Amino acid sequence: MTINNKYKLPNLLNCKICIIGLGYVGLPLAIEFSKIKKCLRTGKILKRTIFGFDLNKKRVKELISGEDHTKEIDEIDKKELKSINFFSEENANIEADVFIISVPTPIDENNNPDLSSLKSATKSVANFIRKREKDTLPVLIIESTVYPGTTENICVPILEEITGYKLNMEFVCGYSPERINPGDKTHRLPSIVKVTSGSNKETANWINDLYSSIIKAGTYKAKSIKVAEAAKVIENTQRDLNIALVNEIAKICKLINIDTLDVLDTAGSKWNFLPFRPGLVGGHCISVDPYYLTYIAQRNGYDTDIVLAGRNLNDGMSEWIIEQLILEAKFKNIDFQNARILLLGLTFKENCPDIRNSKILDVIKHLNKRDQIPYIFDPFMIEKKKLSGINFRYLTKSPLDQNDKYDVIIISTAHDEFKNIDSKNWRRILEENHIIYDLKGIIPRDLKPLRI
Repeated sequence: MTINNKYKLPNLLNCKICIIGLGYVGLPLAIEFSKIKKCLRTGKILKRTIFGFDLNKKRVKELISGEDHTKEIDEIDKKELKSINFFSEENANIEADVFIISVPTPIDENNNPDLSSLKSATKSVANFIRKREKDTLPVLIIESTVYPGTTENICVPILEEITGYKLNMEFVCGYSPERINPGDKTHRLPSIVKVTSGSNKETANWINDLYSSIIKAGTYKAKSIKVAEAAKVIENTQRDLNIALVNEIAKICKLINIDTLDVLDTAGSKWNFLPFRPGLVGGHCISVDPYYLTYIAQRNGYDTDIVLAGRNLNDGMSEWIIEQLILEAKFKNIDFQNARILLLGLTFKENCPDIRNSKILDVIKHLNKRDQIPYIFDPFMIEKKKLSGINFRYLTKSPLDQNDKYDVIIISTAHDEFKNIDSKNWRRILEENHIIYDLKGIIPRDLKPLRI
């Protein structure tokens, strides 16, 4: 393909869209593009073809069979899987107009951005584009979390090198950060405002129109790709810092012997008080995105103070929780080393099977250091996952369905199933002299739980 100013952007009504990465972000997006048959903005009929690409062959096979282990789509949306063309072969020939990358972008052992999956996905897009025989401009959109500048300084050069094409001449690009909240059945993709951006004015408008055709909540067109990238990382950085603040407040409340949640509820009576709660901060967004911000800051000669302070405080909560548990055990004359300890919840958040970067794993590690091998039950884990570096006893059915009692129960994830347990049933699985450590604030107060 040679430079030709006559190239046009694809037809919004019947373009072919390929979603690369079919996890918590990519799958709901593919479903939404597939099931919306009439443009929400113009009312015009949509005749789009949707492709789903993921190198995880097991994942693709699962979706082709009509199942989804992430539980992010309901039974109605599962039927839409039949309308999507799924691929897992690296050399697949996918002739699409729009390529949307939604692969994980974690951090490495040094808390630096790990863009390996994003780079690999961009190379796949480049190979797909090279095989195109159309006279329309291919569109690359990144949804993965990145630091400002990644799309234009890393992804675009990869695509240009492999294809020989030039940005805004033979292909265009944009950035539209994902705002998926795993396990949340209220704030879904269509009901969350979508930030969009493009590599030039025409592309920005086109990408904005593309997303506004399926997003009921509407879109927000950012001034530039960099602005959209920055907005994504500061959204979760702000949440991380607010949680760090209430975690520090929790430590102070413990020192002066008052209940943290009582204090926060009281302060919450003021109209502009922000309703954050103390606890463990895990997952692949809030505990990761701040490091993307600090990385780009440091590369530009600025060492962040507040952001990293919040991260360090939140990362230290697991050890602090165990220290408080040991103090309580001494106070109640419970032999901690020989106590039967049960953790309820292993996933990083409620009503979600995702255990990536779950800080509950750190809690278990700290218990293991003290020669404790706790029991674990999580209704969202059908079977014990292979987890390196930790040792625990996995319960395949609810402790309420067994006759065992525990000296210590730690409520580590606020699954609905745990919220619905009444005081009588809690007492049934607790020894007479016990500790019930409520990290999520869901236990009836008459049980006098230990709380953060």
